[in-house]
Amino acid sequence: MSEAERTRGLGVSEYETVEAIKGPLLFVRGVSGVAFDEIVEVELQNGEKRRGRVLDVGNEVAVVQVFEGTTGITTVGTKVRFLGQTLELPVSEDMLGRIFNGLGDPIDGGPPIVAEEKRDINGEPLNPSARTYPEDFIQTGVSAIDGMNTLVRGQKLPLFSGSGLPHNVLAAQIARQATVRGEQEEFAVVFAAIGIKHDEALFFKKFFEETGAISKVAMFLNLANEPAMIRLVTPRVALTLAEYLAYERDMHVLAIITDMTNYAEALREISAAREEVPGRQGYPGYMYSDLATIYERAGRAHGKKGSITQMPILTMPNDDITHPIPDLTGYITEGQIVLDRSLYNRGIYPPINVLMSLSRLMKEGIGEGKTRADHANVSDQLYSAYSRAQELRSLATIIGEESLSAVDKKYLRFAEAFERRFLSQGVNENRSIEETLDIAWEVLSILPERELTNIKPEFIKKYYKARG
Repeated sequence: MSEAERTRGLGVSEYETVEAIKGPLLFVRGVSGVAFDEIVEVELQNGEKRRGRVLDVGNEVAVVQVFEGTTGITTVGTKVRFLGQTLELPVSEDMLGRIFNGLGDPIDGGPPIVAEEKRDINGEPLNPSARTYPEDFIQTGVSAIDGMNTLVRGQKLPLFSGSGLPHNVLAAQIARQATVRGEQEEFAVVFAAIGIKHDEALFFKKFFEETGAISKVAMFLNLANEPAMIRLVTPRVALTLAEYLAYERDMHVLAIITDMTNYAEALREISAAREEVPGRQGYPGYMYSDLATIYERAGRAHGKKGSITQMPILTMPNDDITHPIPDLTGYITEGQIVLDRSLYNRGIYPPINVLMSLSRLMKEGIGEGKTRADHANVSDQLYSAYSRAQELRSLATIIGEESLSAVDKKYLRFAEAFERRFLSQGVNENRSIEETLDIAWEVLSILPERELTNIKPEFIKKYYKARG
C-alpha cells in the first residue's frame, strides 16, 4: 500500500502533482475529495514543512494558499497533504497577557498555550434573531468619541485614518482605557495588527507593557515582511479568541484590528494571482462579503453575558473616504471615526473630525442612568455650533474677521476652544464622561445663552456659566 493510499484512509490525502506555482499559490492537479478551506501540509524536497489552506477546487485542480510563502518550493518532489480539516485555533483564557503571531503561535517566549478547546477560525454565524440590540455605553476616555461619537457595547465602529496620522497611538490608548461603566464583568482586549512594520509592533508591545495594560490584552502581530496569506488569517484568528472569551467566559471584549487596508491589499494580491476578474480599482468583486465575514463577528447574543465590540482601523489611500475600502466598510459597520490631517498638522491629538464622524448607535447608549441626562443635548449643540463656526471660518478668510458680527466672533472663539480644550487631550489622559461633558459646557458657555437652541432650559440653568 502506498503512502498516499494509507494516509487517505486516515482522512489525509497526499499528492506529488504540483502543476504550477504562482505567487503564494500552488496548483495541485488530480485531486479528489478535497474541500474548500481545508488545511494543507506542504513538504519540500529538503524535508521542510509549511502550512496552507485550500482556496479553490475545480476540474480536479486544487488551488492552495501557502501561509509561509512559496519561495524554495518546486513542482518536482514537493508533497502536498490535504489534512481533512479546517484551520483551528487552540483557545484559552490564559491567552490574555500573551503575544502571538498571525497564525496564533506564541512569540513572546512564554510557555505553550494549554488549550481549553479548539475552534474553527472562520467562526460560526450568529443567527440574527439571537442578537441583542447594543445599548450599553463603553467609556474610552477620549472626549471626541465618548461625548460625540459614543461607542456602544456590541457595536462595530471603524476608525478611518490616513498615512502618517496617529491611528496606532489612538488605538493603543483606547485599548488601555476602555471600560464598561457600572459593571463588574471582566473587560478584555483582543488586538490584531495586520501587515505592520517592525517598529510599529515594538511600539504596541512597549506601550501595553509600560502602561500595565498587557495583562488584559491578547496581541496578534502580523508583520509587513510576512506572506500576504497570513494577513487574511490574522483577523479571523484574533476574533476566534474574542468569541471564546465573550460567549464562553462571559467577558466583554473590545476587538481592535489595524490595519484593514493591509488586509484588503492582501485580498487583492491573492485575487490577482488567481487571475480573477477585478472590480473597483482592482479589488475583487467579493470584497464586500469578505469584509462582512470579519465585521459581522461582533455583537451580543441572547442568553450570553459577554459581548464583542469591534474597532477596525483602516488607512484611507490618499485620504480618500470614497475609496472602495472605507466605502464598503461604511456600508457594513455602524458609523465611523474619521481622523483629519489638518487638525493633526495644527498639533491637535487626537485629530478627530467630528463633523465627518458618526456613531449610529450612540443614542442607544447615552442618557440618564447610562452617561448623563444632558449628554444628547450637549452633543447636538456641539455639532451645530462647530459646524456653524467652520462656515464662519471660511467666510472670514474672504471678507476678514473684522467684518463679522460680535456673535459670529464668539463662534470663532468657541471653535478654537472646542479644538484646543475638548478635542485635544494627552495620550495618557483618561477622561470620565462627566469630565468630558463638563468640558463641553465650558466651551459652550463662550456662546450667548440664546444660541443654545438644542439644549433644554433645565440643563442650561444647571450647567451654563456665561463667559465674556
